[in-house]
Amino acid sequence: MIVSLRGPVLRASATEAVIEASGVGYVFSATPDTLAQLRVGEEAFVHIAMVTSREGESSLFGFHDDDARVTFDVLRSVTGIGPRSALTILATLPPDELLRAIESKDEASLVRIPGVGKKSAQRMVLELAGKLGPAVGAEPAESASSHEEDVIAALVGMGWKERDAAAALAEALKVTPTGTLAQLLRASLQVLGQRR
Repeated sequence: MIVSLRGPVLRASATEAVIEASGVGYVFSATPDTLAQLRVGEEAFVHIAMVTSREGESSLFGFHDDDARVTFDVLRSVTGIGPRSALTILATLPPDELLRAIESKDEASLVRIPGVGKKSAQRMVLELAGKLGPAVGAEPAESASSHEEDVIAALVGMGWKERDAAAALAEALKVTPTGTLAQLLRASLQVLGQRR
């Protein structure tokens, strides 16, 4: 089982990256805040959750800190939440904000997550109560340059139509005109969640 990767970053996009370790390139999906910290050609370290599907296919999910990885694993214990949904939840609410929402039973914050309705939010509050530990979830340091194409690509990769992704990004830019990639993606996901 793979639990971490260290090595040069071969590729990084809005939804996944490749790190070479011992001569092998490992592709993993990750949240925007994790991907924003990776630079092609530079060495990086990520914590990994390895998920094997019923068909026996393995997928890797990378996180910039172990708290996010643990939160990802705990989220997957909730009925109806698979690895992709867990990643979308963490892309919308970092571990510290998710912890606050669960502890305060803030279902309104949870239903803003794409794919999470009222019943799912209630189930999350019920099943995650007391399971999430202290969270850090710090924002990565990055320039406030334009990330529009990356945000749209990430949203399309999560299953949204390109025109809906572009419209949500336009709304997000009104609120966060100089936001980081992670901030813009999070704001766009919240807009999409409100339109459901």
